[in-house]
Amino acid sequence: MMTESLPFGPGALIFIAVYVLSLLGIGFYAYRQRQKDSMQDFFLAGRSLGFTILFLTLYATQYSGNTLLGFSGATYRNGLSFLVCVHFMTAIVVCYLLFAPQLYRLSRENQFLTPGDFIYHRYQSQALRILVTLIMVYALGNFTLAQMRTLGTAFAGISQGRVPMWAGVVGLALVMLVYESLGGMRSVAWTDAIQGGMLLIGFIILMGLAFSQLGSIPDAIEKLASNPETLHKIKPPDGDGVRNWISFVLLVGLGAAIYPQAIQRVYAARNAGVLKRSLAAMAFMPLITALVSVMIGLLMAAHLPDLERDFSGSGPIPSETVLTKMCLQIMQQSAFGYWLVVIIFASLLAAVMSTADSALLSISSMITHDLYGQTFCPDADQAHLTRVGKCITWVLMIPLVWAALAYEGNLIQLLKIKFEILIQCVPAIYLGVHSRSLSARTVITGLLAGLAVTLILIAFDWSRVSGIHSGIIGLAVNLAICFAAIVKNRNCHTD
Repeated sequence: MMTESLPFGPGALIFIAVYVLSLLGIGFYAYRQRQKDSMQDFFLAGRSLGFTILFLTLYATQYSGNTLLGFSGATYRNGLSFLVCVHFMTAIVVCYLLFAPQLYRLSRENQFLTPGDFIYHRYQSQALRILVTLIMVYALGNFTLAQMRTLGTAFAGISQGRVPMWAGVVGLALVMLVYESLGGMRSVAWTDAIQGGMLLIGFIILMGLAFSQLGSIPDAIEKLASNPETLHKIKPPDGDGVRNWISFVLLVGLGAAIYPQAIQRVYAARNAGVLKRSLAAMAFMPLITALVSVMIGLLMAAHLPDLERDFSGSGPIPSETVLTKMCLQIMQQSAFGYWLVVIIFASLLAAVMSTADSALLSISSMITHDLYGQTFCPDADQAHLTRVGKCITWVLMIPLVWAALAYEGNLIQLLKIKFEILIQCVPAIYLGVHSRSLSARTVITGLLAGLAVTLILIAFDWSRVSGIHSGIIGLAVNLAICFAAIVKNRNCHTD
C-alpha cells in the first residue's frame, strides 16, 4: 500500500505543508483584488483572465491527479490499448473548437454566468435550464468525489499513516474552502496557475525518471511479449476493442468539453484572442501528460507483471499504486531522487486540489444562480447571492468528503459513470450554438430519451454493448430525435 511504501521525512512534510498553507495567502490577496461584491466578479473573476492564467487554469482543471494515478493504473491493467487516453484528451480540445468561440461571443453579449444562462437564452425554457443544471451538478459531484478520493490516496502516500487519512482530507478540504470563499474564481485561477505549473514540472520530471529507472519502451514491449500472462497487453484490439476505443474518444471528448467549470473559463477569458491562444496551447498537452502516464503504466507492467495476481478485491487496487512503486525505487537511489519524488507528489496534490476547487466553485455557482436565484429567489441582490454561493460550497463539501473516504472503487470507472450522464447535454449546447431551428421541447425529449436508454442499459449491467458505451448509445438516440426535428422544421420552412 502507498502508506507503507514512500519514506517521506519531516523535511518533505514541512515543504508540502508550507506550500498548502501558502494557498491561503493567495486567497487573501485575491480577496483584496476583488472589484465588486457581485456574482460575475466572484464566479468569473470579472471576465479578466489573460493568456497565462487562462491556459494554466484550463490545464490544471483538465488534468488532475487521476491523470497520474488513474491513467497509469489503467495502462498497467489494459496495456497499449489505453493509449486511447491521449486521443480522448486531444479530442476534448477539438470539441472545444466546435462551440467555444461562438459561446464566448454570446456570453459577452448577454453576460452569461453559468451554462444554464446559455440554455435559457437560447431555448427560453426554465424547465430545460433546470434539467441541464441538475445533470451537470450530478456529473460534477461525481467528478469531485473522484478528486477527493485521489486526494486521500496522495495524502496517505505522503503522511505514511502518521496523520489519519480522514484528517488529511478534511484539512486539505478546509484549505480549499477558505481560499475559494475568499477570492472565488480569481483565487482558484491564480492557485490553478501555480498548481498547473507544478503539474507540468512533475510530468517532465517523471518522463525522464521513468526511462532512467525502468528502461525503454521497446524493452518493455519485448518483456510483455515474452510473458504469456502479459502478452494481451501489447496485442492490437479486436473488433470490440476498436469500437470501444472510438466510443471512449467520443464519450470523453464530447463530455469533458462541456464541463461547467470549463465553460465558465471560456466565459472568463479577457478576449477572444486569449481564448483561442489558450485552446491552441492545450492541444499539445496530452503529449506531455496523458502520454507520460501511459509510458509509466506500460513500463511498470513489464517491470512488475504480477502486481494484481493475489488481489482479493478489497482495499486499494494494486494497479493504481504503480506510480508509487516507481517513486519508491527513485527515492532509494539518492537524496536528489528523494527530493524529486517530493516535488512529484506535491504536484500530484496540487493537481487534485486545483481540479476539485474548480468543480466545487462551478457547482456552487449553478445551484446559487440557476436553481436558487432564478427559481426560488429571483429578486435577490448580487451580494446576497454571492454569500449564498459561499455557504453552499461549505455545505457541499461535507457529503463529498464522507463519500470519498468511504469509496473503494476504480477511479477510471467512477469517471466513466459521470460521462455517461453528462454527454446527454451535448445536443443542447453543440447544436444549440449553431442551429436556430431546434426547440426546447425537442431538446428535452431527446435528453430524457437518451438518459432513459443510458440508465436502462446500466441497470441491466450493459455498460458496454459490442464495445460501445451505454452513454454513446443514449446519445445516438438523443441526437436522432434532435436531427429529425431539425430536418422536419427545415422542410416545413421550405414548403
